[in-house]
Amino acid sequence: MERLKVNLCGISLDNPVIPASGTFGYGYEFAELYDINVLGTFSFKGTTKDPRFGNPTPRIAECSAGMINAVGLQNPGVHQVIDTELPRLAQCFHKPVMANVSGFSVEDYVYTCRLLDGQSQVGWLEVNVSCPNVHGGGMSFGTSPEAAAEVTRAVKAVTTKPVIVKLSPNVTDIVSIAKACEDAGADGISLINTMLGMRIDIARRRPVIANTMGGFSGSAIFPVAVRMVYQVARAVKIPVIGMGGVSTAEDVIEMMLAGATAVEVGAANLVNPFACRDIIADLPETMDKYNISTLNEMIGGVKLWEKM
Repeated sequence: MERLKVNLCGISLDNPVIPASGTFGYGYEFAELYDINVLGTFSFKGTTKDPRFGNPTPRIAECSAGMINAVGLQNPGVHQVIDTELPRLAQCFHKPVMANVSGFSVEDYVYTCRLLDGQSQVGWLEVNVSCPNVHGGGMSFGTSPEAAAEVTRAVKAVTTKPVIVKLSPNVTDIVSIAKACEDAGADGISLINTMLGMRIDIARRRPVIANTMGGFSGSAIFPVAVRMVYQVARAVKIPVIGMGGVSTAEDVIEMMLAGATAVEVGAANLVNPFACRDIIADLPETMDKYNISTLNEMIGGVKLWEKM
């Protein structure tokens, strides 16, 4: 449907709805449930240079308005993704896919991104800078403008496809980090990644998850995500992908009003595997409800109160 289309870094999407990395596997699992080609695209599971088993179990904690996870980037490694996962995906998904990349050093990011950039199925590289920098004392690359820019610059030097940097909300000033990534050559920004959360088992007097703390996601973080998308979209000239607690067609439109060109859906997929399909199906009726002709006109369309 023409009125749902958006353009993300030069690539046309049939709609702005994108399942977020880590909540949609490598796609073919969901293809057993419905035709995933209805999606704008999707961001596949975070991929690292080497295979990772992930964190010890238990890894998941439920919350009243979301969940906490500490999966630990479990994945088969980039070579296995290229040799096995992408060919399998090609049988059921016939659009460019977004490759989510994680790393623990600048060299890791460069290695993985260079390989994925050469895959014809990959349309965008979503570079997650929320990973701990093993050469920088364990602090996340995304906690400082300088470190985030260093990763961005290094990845851009070895790739030809759009690089979208995924930012963590666990910082004091997300705008300065987004601007540093833009200045370093990023083609887009995606935000927010999960917030840091924790649950304690009262009966056992110990954390629910083995890693003690983990990434908090779900509807509870939606207002924080909208605020950060709004701040970043007003500060940069490159496209922004909004995410964080999105679960309805109205949430998608609200994110776009804040400045998002496209919108990722994360935790909702784990509650309802048909969440993205249903959101896309609901968009036309929701647009009619609010007299919206096209979704493009919604991008950054929030109107502020005039000062008295």
